[in-house]
Amino acid sequence: MFEIFSSPDAWVALLTLTFLEIVLGIDNIVFISITANKLPKAQQKKATNLGLLLAMVQRIILLFLVSYLVGLKEAFYHVETSWISFGISGQAIILFAGGLFLLYKSTSEIHEKIDRPQEEEENAKKKAINSLSKAIVQIIVIDFIFSIDSILTAVGMTNGIGSKPQDALILMIIAVVISILIMMVFANKIREFIHEHPSMQLLALSFLILIGFMLITEAAHLSEAVVFNQEIGAIPKGYLYFAIAFSLLVEFLNLRMKKNSTTIAKHKDLKEEIKQ
Repeated sequence: MFEIFSSPDAWVALLTLTFLEIVLGIDNIVFISITANKLPKAQQKKATNLGLLLAMVQRIILLFLVSYLVGLKEAFYHVETSWISFGISGQAIILFAGGLFLLYKSTSEIHEKIDRPQEEEENAKKKAINSLSKAIVQIIVIDFIFSIDSILTAVGMTNGIGSKPQDALILMIIAVVISILIMMVFANKIREFIHEHPSMQLLALSFLILIGFMLITEAAHLSEAVVFNQEIGAIPKGYLYFAIAFSLLVEFLNLRMKKNSTTIAKHKDLKEEIKQ
């Protein structure tokens, strides 16, 4: 069952996917916190933990559903023209539509976070909640909306990994469970870190653009698409992992450099105060 973990690619995919699930889940944590804060203090922690547990269950169910649809590889319709030919299958439709959705969602999210960073939170704060059950219902609805890009990201990162169809599903479920458990334990600290370093969330949204494009090309490749007598090839996932790892390394170095610059500036100010 767990033979997939003998592959280095599986471990890289699991670590990368867990990181993306956590970062992409920050908005979900913010909304859950806003919703829970409207309840009496005694119920706030219960609502937050229960909301995240329900989020985990809901995402696992969605993973089974999407994985089943992606498993429909047999083409049910073929398109043949003078310049393009391809076969349409359930797998191709899900991957292609998912890629387009990720491209749209990531670019719109980047636009909103740069131009209207407080708008979504303010809209959520305006909705009144007076019972735990209402809070849980709202959390489930919110999580379903935020789960779509998370699930499609998981499919894009793990599609084709492992020798068995269930291998990718196992990886996705483990990544979702780990990320939700980490968010339950460190929700406040994670939220504070992302608030102090918003570039991390923008970086994750940029990764979604890469994954969305990869899903579209994957759909074309699996459909055996030929455009102007040129076959559409698959993008090796190693390129994606390298791009993500390199970007994260640069970002962490940048954060370290900013921290060092701030420390040096404080020392200089302290020395000047002592001299005076």
